[in-house]
Amino acid sequence: MRNIFAIFKKEFRSYFNSPIAYIFITAFLVFSGWLFFRGFFLIGEATMRPFFSILPWEFLFFVPAVTMRMWAEEKKLGTIELLMTFPLNDYEIVIGKFLAAFLFLTITVLLTFPFPLTLFYLNKPDIGPIIGGYLGALLMGAAYLSIGLFISSLTENQIVAFIVSIFTCFALFIIGEQIVLTALPSWLAPIFSFLGLGYHFESIGRGVIDSRDLIYYISVIIFFLFLNIRSVESRKWR
Repeated sequence: MRNIFAIFKKEFRSYFNSPIAYIFITAFLVFSGWLFFRGFFLIGEATMRPFFSILPWEFLFFVPAVTMRMWAEEKKLGTIELLMTFPLNDYEIVIGKFLAAFLFLTITVLLTFPFPLTLFYLNKPDIGPIIGGYLGALLMGAAYLSIGLFISSLTENQIVAFIVSIFTCFALFIIGEQIVLTALPSWLAPIFSFLGLGYHFESIGRGVIDSRDLIYYISVIIFFLFLNIRSVESRKWR
């Protein structure tokens, strides 16, 4: 745990050692706020459903932007060779990087707290979908992060990592959507539906915390972190 915390602290500090983190957070909050209040005044209903419905699409660009540098920059600058000489296990480095990125994402998402406060000030919205929406957002964000970290470990080009991460996250999100399911044979549709990141996000967003949704997201996160560890390990044999 001490080694993981050391990596976590180093990576988390690196976000705020440059203005990039502040730019990301500001851009995310401004765009989210604009979409939320635009929908709020158009619909005239005290609900955060429009905000949560657009959040996965925001994450498609925001999360890869957060993860694209985490391994690719290490490779490009050559600092990964130095990192590998430290008495650290590969899984400790991967988990430390993931936790730092997850805390950064969590802080960013929680900074949207004025949105639900505005709803509670104006009306009495159902709190279940709001809690479920935030929980689902963090789980989906964590899944995106694990995917982005793995892809960043495969290249030293940050732009390549960014684009491939967007494509991969989009593919895993869209396969569970109705537009894809209607084009599939009836026996395949339930399988693709279950595999879709968006399907489970919508389920949690309704305010119903199903253990199957939690297990799904945890499994996706563990799977891609495992691939990340294997990717880092393979570098030692080149």
